Parts: sequence; C-alpha cells; structure tokens
Amino acid sequence: MIFGMHEPCKFAFSQEEVDFDNIPQDDDNLWGIIGVPFDSTVSYHVGSRYGPLIVREASYSFEYYNTILNKEMDTVFYDFGDLNAIPGNCKKTCDLLEDVVSDLINNNIRPILIGGEHSATKGILSAIANNQESNDLSDIIIVHVDAHRDIIDDYQGEKDSHATIMHRVFDLNPKEIIQIGIRSSSLEEEEFVDEHSDKITSFKADDLRKSFTYLLNYLEAIDNPIYISIDMDALDPAYAPSLGNPVPCGLSPENIQDILVCLKDKDILGFDVMEVASDRLGDITAINAAKIIYDFLSLRS
Repeated sequence: MIFGMHEPCKFAFSQEEVDFDNIPQDDDNLWGIIGVPFDSTVSYHVGSRYGPLIVREASYSFEYYNTILNKEMDTVFYDFGDLNAIPGNCKKTCDLLEDVVSDLINNNIRPILIGGEHSATKGILSAIANNQESNDLSDIIIVHVDAHRDIIDDYQGEKDSHATIMHRVFDLNPKEIIQIGIRSSSLEEEEFVDEHSDKITSFKADDLRKSFTYLLNYLEAIDNPIYISIDMDALDPAYAPSLGNPVPCGLSPENIQDILVCLKDKDILGFDVMEVASDRLGDITAINAAKIIYDFLSLRS
C-alpha cells in the first residue's frame, strides 16, 4: 500500500501484491495503475468519480489472450487502488497524485491513470517532469486524444480544471503536444494553438475521417519519449455516451486501437484514460475504457 491510497477491486490480470524490496530495477516495462475518483470541476455531466471503479469492473469481461492483437496479456503490472482525492480541491488532489506517482517512478514503475476528470493529468505529468534532468517535459511528446482542446488558460476563473488541463501541461514545456480527435474548442483556444503551432500539432476528427494514415505516419516517426492521455470523449458518443462532455462525430474504438498499435514500440513514460462518468456495471463507456487499457498492456508485453 502506498501512502495516500486505498484499495477497491483491482484491474483484471494485475499482480496480487507488490513487494517493493524486490522490484526489478533493470526492467523498464513495469506498470502501476492508480484510480483518481475526482470530478469537482466538471462543468456538464458529473459522475467521473465513479470511473475508476466501473472501469476496473468492466476489465473482467476480457480474456487473458487478446484475440484481436494476437497476444497474451502477460505484462507485469500492479493495481495500487484509488487516490484519496480531496473533494472540491483540484490543486491539492493533483499535488497528492504527484507525490504518489513520484513514489512509483522511484520504484521503477511507470504510471497508468484511470479517471476521474481530466484535470488529474497535471499531477502525473508534474511527477514525470520532476524526474527529468531538465525538471520539465522538454524532451517528452504528449499524445493527447480528446474531443476538446482543453487548453484555455482559465475556465470560469479557475486555473486548475478539466477544461484547462492542456494549458497546464503546456506550462510544463513539453517538446510537442499532439492533439487527436479535436472537434470542440473556443476561439481563444484556436488562436492559442495557431500562435504555438511549433509546439502544438492538431489532427481534427473531420480530417481523420478523410485520412487516418497521415496521423499514423506522423506518430510512427516519433523518436522521443511519449506520454499518452486519452479522454474518453474522443470516442463518438455511440461508443462512449457516459461522459462529462460528449461530442458527436468522434473516433471509433478501432481508431484508438490503431493509435496504440502504432505506438507499441515507443518509449511510453505514462498513460491515462479519463472522464468515464458512469456508476452502472456493464456500461459501454467503461467497457471501451477498460479495453483501451487492456490493449495498451497487451501491447507492452
């Protein structure tokens, strides 16, 4: 048990327990799941605080052998439970998450986050930034899959919010933010992206319907370490209706799978799947979220 955490049910196929004294220090493919049951800045549909629990439950619908990817799911990973999030306080929750993720990194474990609202990504990336020699993300590329840009500087007077998360990530000085599936943004956000086109690359949903291959070729050319952040509203609401802010005309589960396959041999420092807002067992949004994590872990074996 890590300080600041509590343990609900575990994600399917995770290790039963963790012996921190015997974690291999020469293995760079150990993964640790953290749930963040927090949704205090959500602006439309609440409920993503239940996401980590419901996604874990949905994971038990999958087999050990991943038929689509033709791989056994034998990657070593641990489920450390849920962060003791602080209701109503985004900054303190992210600060606590930063401490927890730093503990994982110091134990040679790479983090996987299940949300919970997207604001929590700040905590995990702050920990990763602090672990770099540069103390920022200047060598790291952020692959951000989302319906929204989430890059406004403040939302309703708040700097720390699900709607500002990519601006907070931008403040950590990443080498590049690649935004995939975008189909909703403000004029202010569009102007910010245009102003910083040297560091922010866009693949809007409408463009991807015309050519998805161009995106895959772009991702294949990446040489730098990568962090992957997936907001489930990147998917069309037909596949993921239980969300904080669903937007029509989105991506398909096959699109997400193709992105993960394209990145399977890259140096992935961390990964999150956010914004599942359901408290119902068997919810299709949670099943697709669990499938994304299941596929990601299958591909890391």
